[in-house]
Amino acid sequence: MSAVRRTVRIVSGVGVLALAGGVVVLGQGDVLPASPADARVVSAGTVVDVPPSPARLVCAGPLVLPDQAQSSDDAFDPVPVDPLESLSVVATTSAGGAVTSLDGGDVLDRIGAGPARLVQRAAGRATRVVADPTDVPAQVAGAGSSLVTAGDLRGLAAASCQVPTTDAWLVGGSTELGSTSLLVLQNPGSTPAVVHLEAFGATGPVDLDTEQYLVAPGAERVVVLGGIAAQERRVAVHVTATGGRVAAFVQDSTLDGFTPTGTDLVAAGAPPARRQVVPGVVLRETGVDDPDAGLLRLLAPGDAAVTAHVRLLGPDGVADLPGADALTLEPGVVTDVPLGGLAAGAYTVVVDADGAVVASVMVARPGDPTEQDPSVPTRERAWAPSVLPVPAVLTGGSSDDPDDPDDAAAARPGAPLVVVPDRTSGTLVLGAVAGTTPDGVLDGAGRLTGTLEVLGPDGTVVAEEPVDLPVGRTQAWRLADLAPDGTRASGARFVPAGSSAGASAVWPAAGLVAQVDRADGTLLSVLVPVASGTGTTTTTVVHDPRAGTR
Repeated sequence: MSAVRRTVRIVSGVGVLALAGGVVVLGQGDVLPASPADARVVSAGTVVDVPPSPARLVCAGPLVLPDQAQSSDDAFDPVPVDPLESLSVVATTSAGGAVTSLDGGDVLDRIGAGPARLVQRAAGRATRVVADPTDVPAQVAGAGSSLVTAGDLRGLAAASCQVPTTDAWLVGGSTELGSTSLLVLQNPGSTPAVVHLEAFGATGPVDLDTEQYLVAPGAERVVVLGGIAAQERRVAVHVTATGGRVAAFVQDSTLDGFTPTGTDLVAAGAPPARRQVVPGVVLRETGVDDPDAGLLRLLAPGDAAVTAHVRLLGPDGVADLPGADALTLEPGVVTDVPLGGLAAGAYTVVVDADGAVVASVMVARPGDPTEQDPSVPTRERAWAPSVLPVPAVLTGGSSDDPDDPDDAAAARPGAPLVVVPDRTSGTLVLGAVAGTTPDGVLDGAGRLTGTLEVLGPDGTVVAEEPVDLPVGRTQAWRLADLAPDGTRASGARFVPAGSSAGASAVWPAAGLVAQVDRADGTLLSVLVPVASGTGTTTTTVVHDPRAGTR
């Protein structure tokens, strides 16, 4: 594994809220822990309105390049061309905001107030995005991308900007010979974050050489996974942080000898759960053993074996994945399930298990060989993370008029929004998933209805497409086909109808396939929406006698 350049950057900006004489309930029924000496819970609490907080995102910076990049001899330069870096940000229902350096010291761009704004710029470093709310939470989405057209890192590496967290699962990557996986940790706060790592491989939990890392305030830290978990053919990483919230990505790249076989960013997926949904899976028609068929990666992180049932929601309905109707997952063992032998099309992958699992999907595309080794074709790979289900029924405003801006503003923050990276074309893939069925996905048990909105170069809606999708099916739209001639699609969102029959049991699973079509092959990434605009506007205050007040 080659050495890498490591870059450290600085950021600020996490506030601490203290309420004298009370305890704020942090979730539905969760309160700050009492001391063992006085574990009494007093009073049922009072629900109070609080103003929505600003929406905050962290966007991945440039690719980490090998040390020998920019060699004097182009024939041996692993990155013979400059990566094309970009950052695209769309904010809606926002009172304004800013795109800053990760340390908050440099304001790179402003987000103007209004119904929609697009910020698009070259990304020379990791950034953070802050969008201020109006009377409803702001919705903001972004995508960072790196396009490399030749060399060891050939590929499109893109990911949606992430909400900083204390707990993240990254399912993807490898540290075996020819593979490089770099864990990039970013701390956008004003306090140091201590990050603890767990890694899992093909034979179970990995005994790491180092498990904890300090990430300074406003800084980025790169961990070479091959240095702490060597020769692991399949990798999943669990990141937990104390002292602050972090964003995490895995930069995954592979080589077959001298031939590049894909580079992508592995973004955090949904936490362990009995159901995992992976959207945006667009497959080519392949044979069962085709190396370009793609795969489903699964992990049961608990202490007991889990039985999983994998279903594919395709253009024609629900189908079982051959050989995965009762898949046994040993605890802590990362398992790859091939996706070969399936018909070409857009799919949503649904995994139902009798215990908690995490999941992702890798899709691949073949390309032309390079001059260094004409016998080996290049390949591009993209990792699609799992997503949390998002309700299909939104709380609208007071008006029944769909053109009423007050009604639209109340509904739009719940709509999944995804941004198309610069220099790419986008395909929106939407699956209709049954969200309340304990036995899995049902065909014909409801419909997902609503409107697919396409955003133009300035972030405003330039096209609308009605959606009426039966449960258990997946449909794809090329955004360029929906946008007016000559208009570039910068993003898309699906706005569910609030009164569809059966809609309360239907969950939309949205993903965006961003791609660059070149003469030597297609480069692609899969991006999923990030729920940045669903901040709470109420909280519960409970009196605690230990505070010494009434």
